[in-house]
Amino acid sequence: MESCGATVLGFLASIGLAGLVFAAHKLGLVYQLFHKTETKSPRHGGESVAEVLRAHGVKFVFTLVGGHISPILVACEKMGIRIVDTRHEATAVFAADAVARLSGTVGVAAVTAGPGLTNTVTAVKNAQMAESPLLLLGGAAGTLLQGRGALQDIDQMSLFKPLCKFCASIRTIREIVPTVRKALAIAQSGTPGPVFIEFPIDTLYPYHLVCKEFAVKNPPKGLMGKIVAWYLNNHLMNLFAGAWENRDVSPLPVQIPQATDDQVQKCIELVSRAKKPVIVLGSQATLPPSPTDDIRKALEDLGIPCFLGGMCRGMLGKDSPIHIRQNRQGALKDADLVLLAGTVCDFRLGYGRTLNRRSKIIAVNRDKTQLLKNSDIFWKPTLAIQGDAGSFLVRLSKGLKGHRCPEEWPQSLKAGDTTKENANRAKADEKTEHHLNPLKVLHRVDELMAEDSIIVADGGDFVGSAAYIMRPRGPMRWLDPGAFGTLGVGGGFALGAKLCRPESEVWIVYGDGSLGYSAAEIDTFTRHKTPVIAVVGNDACWSQISREQVPMLGSNVACGLAFTDYHIVANGYGGKGYLVGREDEDRLSDIIRQAQKECREGKATLLNVLIGKTNFREGSISV
Repeated sequence: MESCGATVLGFLASIGLAGLVFAAHKLGLVYQLFHKTETKSPRHGGESVAEVLRAHGVKFVFTLVGGHISPILVACEKMGIRIVDTRHEATAVFAADAVARLSGTVGVAAVTAGPGLTNTVTAVKNAQMAESPLLLLGGAAGTLLQGRGALQDIDQMSLFKPLCKFCASIRTIREIVPTVRKALAIAQSGTPGPVFIEFPIDTLYPYHLVCKEFAVKNPPKGLMGKIVAWYLNNHLMNLFAGAWENRDVSPLPVQIPQATDDQVQKCIELVSRAKKPVIVLGSQATLPPSPTDDIRKALEDLGIPCFLGGMCRGMLGKDSPIHIRQNRQGALKDADLVLLAGTVCDFRLGYGRTLNRRSKIIAVNRDKTQLLKNSDIFWKPTLAIQGDAGSFLVRLSKGLKGHRCPEEWPQSLKAGDTTKENANRAKADEKTEHHLNPLKVLHRVDELMAEDSIIVADGGDFVGSAAYIMRPRGPMRWLDPGAFGTLGVGGGFALGAKLCRPESEVWIVYGDGSLGYSAAEIDTFTRHKTPVIAVVGNDACWSQISREQVPMLGSNVACGLAFTDYHIVANGYGGKGYLVGREDEDRLSDIIRQAQKECREGKATLLNVLIGKTNFREGSISV
């Protein structure tokens, strides 16, 4: 019995010792034994954030200022990172998204706690679905005040975990550098996407200010008072322990999946036997590491007709003989081989129903779920490759050196293109019952815009027409929201685009409905000297919805807008606005050139174009 009792006591003692060690670890007591807390240092956590961002080549941080994140913004500015403040937090994230797409690095946005972060949710979800590498830095209530009713305190982690590849909450200042490095690597690895780090306010401000907040004005008396005082002091010391020790801030390796040599060889064999191959490219094909010029050369060497979507629009230039813009559904039905390069079989491809079941289908995508989406129902890949689409195309082209697609196939598709585009031009010459023909306006803008122009698409009906008519002159010169179909991207996308490519003409094609989301960013363009040109198709209606709602349900309720003076709004925000109506039809080219001149001279311009109704997009879906 004595032996048994001794064993039990020994067991309990070991549990107690383990508990003490665990408690000491959680309270940071062990760490503090070996790492100093520099109570006299004026440094703050925002400097640690800025050091990592600078080491990763981050040039811009987009924000709407808030007290929770001020140290990050101040430190970034001191280290040469440009702080660009917007009029809405969603715009800050959209701008970071655009920078990520155009620069091949991570876009960064910083917003304050609570409502500052909730305002970004749509934009973060859009980045997730568009596969944009984006870092969102968010403020938070102090480490000891979370869940206690502090100002703007909510459970932010639960909100962002479904939207982000990685979420972290900083608990001590020493965690900042390794956490930010890890987040930046994860954002770019595998399938790129957004990551989120929240910074409790006491992890960002210097010791002497945080110390004041930890002081208890009327501490409890006796033993409890001593325990509370010890706990608060220990928490403060642990918060800053080892904070300013030297740490590696350099980028971590980025992991990118690649096709195997065996998979590439199988594709070479399939493509070499095809008589009517087609390539459908999605935005994912533009991701690093392969330069877009290398991908373009690979496509031209293959000679296979291509349909380009998302960021790939313009990949082959303005008038390539292998770029097919019209009749995609018919081409896919006739093809004997279809290569889906970063393209997903979602609603845009009829969930896979537009593919011919007799065709050989090669699918390449970094994301396994997207790679096989709907393959269990409407289509079946001959070969599914989880890997980088751009690198795959370059390797495929090298393996097929000397082989070209039979020329009569792309020529026949191009002939169909010409017929359809001639019909579109004829429709642009028709008179609408009221105001200007929107197709004519879009054709004129397309003819006059600079060769280096970047087009930002933000809207429904007017933008849907622009997608058929306007031709990006090169890769990475078309920005649209992507699969989420988000309205309101215009201001942020244009801001990010102009900062990345200051020498380029940046056009926002707005519907009058979507303009309402980011019209205030004309003020941002003015303050930050980032002039862009906005062309607004103003038909006083949510036409994309109205076109179906009225014939199906017999009512235009909630679809009507007004012919608002958006040009006056632009003037009020420091830009230059033009009203363009039917009486200006003969001067349309002159007005566009004048807007371009104003933009070159540093003025954000807006063309408020009153447009009429056409049946050009009759039958287009809005759900």
